[in-house]
Parts: sequence; structure tokens; C-alpha cells
Amino acid sequence: MEWLNYHHLLYFWTVAREGGLAPAGKVLRLSQSAISGQINRLEESLGQALFERRGRKLEMTETGRVVYRYAEQIFGLGREMQDVVRERVVDRPLRLVVGISDVIPKLLVRQLLAPAFQQEQRLALVCHEEQFDRLLGSLANHVLDVVIADAPVPPDNGHKLFNHVLGESTVTLVAPQSLASLRKNFPASLNGAPLMLPLLGSTLRRNLDAWLGREGVIPEIVAEAEDSALLKAFAADGMGAMFVPTVIAKPVAHRYDLVEIAEVESVQERFWAITAERKLVHPAVIAIRSVARAKVFG
Repeated sequence: MEWLNYHHLLYFWTVAREGGLAPAGKVLRLSQSAISGQINRLEESLGQALFERRGRKLEMTETGRVVYRYAEQIFGLGREMQDVVRERVVDRPLRLVVGISDVIPKLLVRQLLAPAFQQEQRLALVCHEEQFDRLLGSLANHVLDVVIADAPVPPDNGHKLFNHVLGESTVTLVAPQSLASLRKNFPASLNGAPLMLPLLGSTLRRNLDAWLGREGVIPEIVAEAEDSALLKAFAADGMGAMFVPTVIAKPVAHRYDLVEIAEVESVQERFWAITAERKLVHPAVIAIRSVARAKVFG
């Protein structure tokens, strides 16, 4: 059985937390060379580099970030154990690290994550917004607890990850007040109308392009963006109409002073929670899925 030297782990954690060997040496009251030697031994035992030098600075490698996250939990639990044994009150928040695909509307993210804050234990939420494939890599390396996305894990992804359906929604076209006339004779009214769409390659864009083709509609595409919040800002400025999930159409219209034009029932978006475990174990993630299925999309 391989044993982990927790003294070595403590030195690594302190260097990462303090931002370098010199400040860590002051905390640990050890020389920089002594700390560096202990970290080298930890790297040898793990078979992976934990730091890389960038100029005069030490930066954690991808493996280093994974180890640091585990070290945070290990030493946090150690402090909690001491508090419990010494009968001190412990109020340690539940930590939830969420990866959010950058195409997911922020208002929908807010609705989906709200149940996580309704647990008995206080929540410490950390959100990372990034491209889908990068989030999956971080999830596989246990940097994240869950990824919220509009697509499941591709079968050729190479990571052992699991999809949990949160629900699905039709889409609704929202537009500035000046384009309220699009309601009349929809969807033919979209011919030549200013329309803003997600970037090519996204799931929603493929579905919308297919629907526009079936309807024989050719709008004027005035903007394309990965970030739906940017398109909403453009819509609020009167640039054009855009599609949003129907479950958030009303709050989007209210917040950005837009009008709802029409729902497109044949175009649906499905949303997923992706984890590294087949069975959900994090209580906050379980709450997110349960409420999403029963209320948000139910």
C-alpha cells in the first residue's frame, strides 16, 4: 500500500496558498531549500510535477491544482476534527464547485443553482464559466463537483463521466419593443428581420438553423455570440430579436425591456448535470437535479 506523506503535502499546500517558497518559509519557519526538497519528494511519490516555474514565479500545474483542492479539504477536515474534539462550535459551509458551460443563460443558471442554497448546511459556492470541453477535463480531474451544460458528454470524450438530465424547454423569440410587429404572421415575419443567434456549432444553433430551413425563413443575422448575456444586451439596445429558453422568457423580457414574440415548440433545449459519479452523492447537486425536474422544467 502506498502511503501519503502529509508533511510533504502540507508544505506543498502552504507554498501554493502563500504564493511562493519565501512566504511559505516564513509561515513554516523552514528554509526555502528544505521546503523545495520536501515538495520534490511529494512529486516523486505522485509521479507528477505540481509546480512549474514561470519567470520568477511558481505556478501550479494542472495536477498541482487537483492536489491543492484535495489538500484544502484534507486540512480543512483536520481543523474541523480538532474543533469537534475540543467541543468548539463548527459551522463549516458545504463547498460546491460548479462548472457552467458559457452558452447557458445566466438567469437559468441562477434558477438551477437556487436549491443548493436551501440546504440545512451553509453553502460556499464556486462557479467556473468555460468552454464545454475544458470543463469536462476539469471535472475528470476532480477540480469540479458538477458541470451544467446544454449537451451530454460526447461518447468519444475519453473521460469516465456521467450525464444526468435536468430537463428540457422549448424556445421563445424575444425582441425589442420596436420589433413587436414580428408577432404578426410569425414565423414568416422573420424574413429579412434582424436576428441574433448563438455561434455556429452549438446545439441550439444547429436546431434553430434546421427550423429556419424547414420554415423557409431567411432572417438578417446581425450578430452571433457564444455568450447569451451579450446578445440580451444587444437586444436591449434594439439591435434585433433572439431566442431564449421558454422557462426564462418572461424574466428575460422583464429585465431587458423586451417583448415575447412567439414560442417555437419544435425547437427544444435540453440541459444536463454532468458528474464524475454515476450516482449523485453531493447533497447540493441532488437538490439541484430534483428541483430542476420537478419545478424549473416540470
